[in-house]
Amino acid sequence: MSLPSPGPEALVNGFDQLGLGQPLLKALARCGYTEPTEIQLKAIPAVLSGRDLMAAAQTGTGKTAGFTLPMLERLRHGAKARPGQVRSLVLTPTRELAAQVADSAARYGQDLDLRTTVVFGGVGLQPQIDRLRKGVDLLVATPGRLIDLHGQGITSFDRLEVLVMDEADRMLDMGFIHDIRRILSWLPSKRQNLMFSATFSGQIRKLAEGFLHQPLQLQVTPENRTADTVDQRIHPVDQGRKSALLSHLITSNDWQQVLVFSRTKHGANKLAERLTKEGIQAAAIHGNKSQGARTRALSSFKGGELRVLVATDLAARGLDIAQLPHVVNLDLPNVPEDYVHRIGRTGRAGMTGHALSLVSAEERELLGAIEKLIGAPLPREVIPGFEPDTSLPVGPPPGARTSRPRGGPPKRQGRRSPR
Repeated sequence: MSLPSPGPEALVNGFDQLGLGQPLLKALARCGYTEPTEIQLKAIPAVLSGRDLMAAAQTGTGKTAGFTLPMLERLRHGAKARPGQVRSLVLTPTRELAAQVADSAARYGQDLDLRTTVVFGGVGLQPQIDRLRKGVDLLVATPGRLIDLHGQGITSFDRLEVLVMDEADRMLDMGFIHDIRRILSWLPSKRQNLMFSATFSGQIRKLAEGFLHQPLQLQVTPENRTADTVDQRIHPVDQGRKSALLSHLITSNDWQQVLVFSRTKHGANKLAERLTKEGIQAAAIHGNKSQGARTRALSSFKGGELRVLVATDLAARGLDIAQLPHVVNLDLPNVPEDYVHRIGRTGRAGMTGHALSLVSAEERELLGAIEKLIGAPLPREVIPGFEPDTSLPVGPPPGARTSRPRGGPPKRQGRRSPR
């Protein structure tokens, strides 16, 4: 159901001083967004000015709106895309993130005469080819599918105005560096470049030097730090009892929406099957699942039909679930930075969240690396009936808190901000 357009008085909010036009302000008002986040306050004017930008922003800070809103504002004042032409390009590492960025751009640009299209693998080429042939003002793409489509010779980037590299560190982690360099070779030298990354590693800075021109550098959260709206703790448990402990926690606490991370695809499948047999509706998503299966599982999880979604790290950066209350690490990640990305799915946009890690003695080195990265020890809490045979290194006392108190659903804070 469409809502009536708000009157001018409804548009007086934190966004009306950032240089965005009335069509975008109306769209934000319809979405219920009134106050920009820190990254939006800094990035929107910078992008509107035409500067290159290098921004470090954690997931959940609203960075997507930080670049889509000013891009749409700039694009609406220029000549529309001609057949086969792409005016702006957003590169993302995963299909899920690509779909979410495109959805955000479509919602914000609903009153604009602009074409927004998303292309990624796992679905048919022909519908994507047909849309590109008409010309696209804003294209969101994963690198592999974009290279496939460019090979068809049906689209041109020689007049590209803006390039955005979203989740740049994740793209490097996933081995896209050669694809990225290939795509950069197609683009005109005169364009605006925006890079968003959770961290500014040496590899990221080296990549940035290759295509950013005197960029404005923004950092809205400390590097590799977890959000202070997330209550974090670990439950020491023997490896073979992790699934049983997770089932106990879900049922005894009556959790209704839980995102669980598994290190392996097989482990994700096995856990989802076990929980379903126990009467807890669950599904797994990972790289071996078809795009259709992943989309259906995510939709069912968001809609409340599934209580548990079990994911591998493929989904760590690509999921955007409003008010997600619980994230559980069934296995600690091999790469410490992925811990930050995983638990960044909760405690977003000013809300509180709950992040648990079920940790066995075999994972003590991984735990130590994570605590060193985030600069703080994680509170240990042994669950009665699940006491491990081998204890973990001594951490803070069980009553210690790293942030917000645990228990209960997250509470909405006073403001709403777009993602």
